[in-house]
Amino acid sequence: MRTPIIRTGAALAAAGLTLLVAPTPATAAPTPSPGATPVTRAGTSFLTATAIAAGQPVRVDASTGDFLYWSFPASAGQRHEITATVSLPKARTGASTWTVEVFDGLRRRQACTAGAQTPTVAASAGSVALGCTLRQVRSWAEPWSADPLPGTYYVRLSVTDLPEPDLGQPVDVELLLSAEGEGSRDDGELKAPLVPNTKAGAVLTGEPAAAPAESDDGWFDGDWLPTLGSRWAWSAVGGALAAVAGVVGFALTRRPRRP
Repeated sequence: MRTPIIRTGAALAAAGLTLLVAPTPATAAPTPSPGATPVTRAGTSFLTATAIAAGQPVRVDASTGDFLYWSFPASAGQRHEITATVSLPKARTGASTWTVEVFDGLRRRQACTAGAQTPTVAASAGSVALGCTLRQVRSWAEPWSADPLPGTYYVRLSVTDLPEPDLGQPVDVELLLSAEGEGSRDDGELKAPLVPNTKAGAVLTGEPAAAPAESDDGWFDGDWLPTLGSRWAWSAVGGALAAVAGVVGFALTRRPRRP
C-alpha cells in the first residue's frame, strides 16, 4: 500500500506548479444614494433625534463625549445596516471606546448580528469605524419577545470609555444607513386546513320523510302511570298511600265510646 504524498505550496512552486486559491467574496459596503441630501446635524436625545433615510449620508461635527441621535423608519421585511466613521483628533492622551446602538420605538435595544459595534482604538489611531447589522423587521411578534417590529428606530453614537482630559475635543462623524428587502417573509397563505374533517356527514339530496302520526285508538295505554324514573311522582303516590293507611289503622284501633 502506497503512502499518499502531500506537497506544500513551496514544494509545488519548486516543481514549477502554481497553486490556485479561490478569492474570498467581499461584502459590498453601503453607498449613498445618488442625489441624496446630506444631513449635517444630530439630536441629543430620543425626542430630538434627527430623521434620516436609507442611502442618505450623514456628516456631523461634534465633540468627544456627546450623545448623537438619529431616527429612521423601518418596514416589515427590511434588513438595515449602519456604518459610521469617527475622525479623531491627534492630540489625545489614551485609548477610547466608541459604541453605536439601535433602539426601537419602545426604547428597547436591538441586537446587532454583524459589525464592530463597540470598537476600542489606541491613542495613535486617526479614526474608528463602527457598524451594526440589524435583524430583519417582522410584521408581528409575541408581546413578551424583543423581535424587531415595524416603526421608528433610533441610532445612538457615543463614546463609552476615554481619558478625562480628552473630553470635549472636536471629532468628525460620518454615518450611512442602508436597507435591503421588501415585504415580510414570515407571512404566508394557508393552502390546506390544519385539521382535516375526518367525520363528514351525509349530503341530503331531497326533503326528509315526515314521521308517522301516533294513533289514538285506545285511551288506556298506561300513560297516566308515572314513569319509574320520576322521583317526585312516586314520592307523592307513596305519601298518599301512607296517609290512607294511617287513617285506616287509627279507625281499627280506636276504642268504642260508652253511652
